[in-house]
Amino acid sequence: MDLNRLDWALLQSFVRVARAGSLSAAARVHGVSQPTLGRHVRALEAALDQPLFTRSAAGQTLTAMGTRLLAHALAMEDAAARIALAAAGSSARLEGTVRITAARVVAQYHLPPILARLRAAEPGIRIDLVASDAAENLLFREADIALRMFRPQSGDLMVQKIAGLSLGLYAARSYLDRVGRPDTPEALMALDFVGYDRSDLITQMMAENGFQVTREFFALRCDDQLVNWALVCAGCGVGGFQRVIGDADPSVERIAPFIRLPVLPVWLVIPEALRHVPRIARVRQALAEGLAQIGGPPPAPVPSSAHQD
Repeated sequence: MDLNRLDWALLQSFVRVARAGSLSAAARVHGVSQPTLGRHVRALEAALDQPLFTRSAAGQTLTAMGTRLLAHALAMEDAAARIALAAAGSSARLEGTVRITAARVVAQYHLPPILARLRAAEPGIRIDLVASDAAENLLFREADIALRMFRPQSGDLMVQKIAGLSLGLYAARSYLDRVGRPDTPEALMALDFVGYDRSDLITQMMAENGFQVTREFFALRCDDQLVNWALVCAGCGVGGFQRVIGDADPSVERIAPFIRLPVLPVWLVIPEALRHVPRIARVRQALAEGLAQIGGPPPAPVPSSAHQD
């Protein structure tokens, strides 16, 4: 094979397998058949006349040559992604699909009415909504717009803080009727708490209030925020949640106002190359206006490399 005419599809399959660690994992993640991935990797190895992976029952491990090739293949992938962004950024139509990724709580509780109003006003715009707490890669078009609870640090992104969501401590009314309503920090700490399994977010917030606890302190633990909230609503114990949601739920009661909880920021993130695409700019406007009504007026957008207080 002429290396100057190397098929980009072979390199794509190589990168996918290298990232996933095995043919089966890469096939599952990317929706490509395992035989196709294996055939592409073998064709690439034949073209280079060198093995790229060491194969074992545990998966695929890069050889020294594979490691060197991966760096160049990732650079090519980055260039291809930027070309795709530039092409998308030239689209002037107020129609087409916009892919949004948002935290599961935001996607379930806050976005449906905003997107319903948007669709009524702009029927030519279609929405792909990815409800996920994982950080999507906007540079590689895994999403056009991301709504995140942390400020991204990577470059080439427009970052806008659009809301601040106040948090509160809640427990089911049925649970409080049974154990009593705490009026002191000591009484609060005597109650059951619903916490996270692997995340240390709640233990950090408790430490900021002077309570040093470990993972074993929590009666129930679950990292899925929606399930965590369902456990609180069912009467399993005390848990934290957004006040705009908790205060509207008649099954729970906000407690312990003497506990200081942070305001949860909501960041809207768009690749710089896409910020002026009309349909994406329109969706951004709808999201910013809708979420600002929940958490207050939004500040001006800033590049991700700029400092913001």
